[in-house]
Amino acid sequence: MSRPQPLGISRRALLQNAACGFGYLAFAGLAAQAAEAEAKANPLAPKPPHLPARAKRVIFMFMHGGPSQVDTFDYKPDLAKYSGEPAPWVKRPARLRPTPWRFARHGECGRWVSELFPNVARHADDLCVINSMHTEGRSHGEAALRLHTGTASFVRPSLGSWVTYGLGTENGNLPGFVTIAPPRGHGGVQNYSSAFLPAIYQGTAIGTADVPVNGATIPFLANAETPRARQRRQLDLIQQLNRTHLERSEGDAQIEGMVQSYELAFRMQSAAPGVLDLAGETEATRRLYGVGTPETDDFGRQCLLARRFTEAGVRFVQISTGYLWDQHDKLVSGHEKIARAVDLPIAGLLADLKARGLLDDTLVFWGAEFGRTPYTEGVDGRDHNPEGYSVWLAGGGVKGGVAHGRTDEFGFAAVEDKVHYHDLHATILHLLGLDHERLTYRYSGRDFRLTDVYGRVVREILA
Repeated sequence: MSRPQPLGISRRALLQNAACGFGYLAFAGLAAQAAEAEAKANPLAPKPPHLPARAKRVIFMFMHGGPSQVDTFDYKPDLAKYSGEPAPWVKRPARLRPTPWRFARHGECGRWVSELFPNVARHADDLCVINSMHTEGRSHGEAALRLHTGTASFVRPSLGSWVTYGLGTENGNLPGFVTIAPPRGHGGVQNYSSAFLPAIYQGTAIGTADVPVNGATIPFLANAETPRARQRRQLDLIQQLNRTHLERSEGDAQIEGMVQSYELAFRMQSAAPGVLDLAGETEATRRLYGVGTPETDDFGRQCLLARRFTEAGVRFVQISTGYLWDQHDKLVSGHEKIARAVDLPIAGLLADLKARGLLDDTLVFWGAEFGRTPYTEGVDGRDHNPEGYSVWLAGGGVKGGVAHGRTDEFGFAAVEDKVHYHDLHATILHLLGLDHERLTYRYSGRDFRLTDVYGRVVREILA
């Protein structure tokens, strides 16, 4: 049996080193307490991700109503071949209808895009098109809630709230989550609500879908009558009373959220007006987004504001069209009108992000609550279709110039490499460095997460 070897260190040195180790442990404990205190004082402070992140922020473009995949990004020539024949999936009389728009290949990747999106098509090599999305729910409200919150059965936090809860924001003087011109219906506030998460993570709304963005702002943002120093003194008094009330309530989440929101609102006075003011943008930039042209001005302003907010450090920015894509009738005139309104601004946003070096770490999403049927409804329309439809992503760590998944030969149902909205959510979180299984919040005796007990990261689209 061999004898134990000496450590090669004196007892005094050993005690000195051990003492330093004890000091390090004490310092680490104090540092953790300080970090916890800072997070409590400022819940929007930046937080480290679970994983190496490819994206720092998200621009989420919601096409309210449901664009038709077979008329935009999912080319199905068999629809022309079998035009007018009965659709095999429905019992009631329904006839297959080809797209009235021409498709062409674009970019080095040769991606098929319809003539509805001539400007977006120029960015085909940056797009990661998912042609195999599917969801549950044929009604707009149910499907929209699932897209934004992961469920339609309960009131749950929205995607933007989960992201902000997980990562905080890069600018403490602005909200972590901004929603521009959000829809009033089909989920309404729930689509950007924090639900049971602390209220500070709720989206800050700028206008609504039925108010022109040119006149939209954050309510009560400025106080021209009271000097800032006096406002601070007034707020300190109010917050002192609020914190006393919070202590008596034993940590009521609503009161705590109010305290935090008051502080954020005060800080926003100095930062938000400058972001909202487009006057400093060059005429070339305004033209790039279509600002100033009646047809594209409204959505162009949304896209330009989205760039300005992300550039200023806001973590999650959502923009929305009005409820304009739902063509059960007059498909051609309806889709053409809204596509003309958004095509140039979206292309301008992608070009501007790329030129500023922001696209690499900004994840851009384009999509809706569901797609539309490849058969005719009524005289000139298409019905809701959750069975298979298209969305696309760009930047932020996804492959560009690819199409993932496939629907059947008519574009009705996803049949290959299917992607559920839970998978989409898991993938968005993963790109931001968040593990969707670890991003949880304890509420009512249960650990909740955005993807519930579902979801997989679609690794095939990761760059």
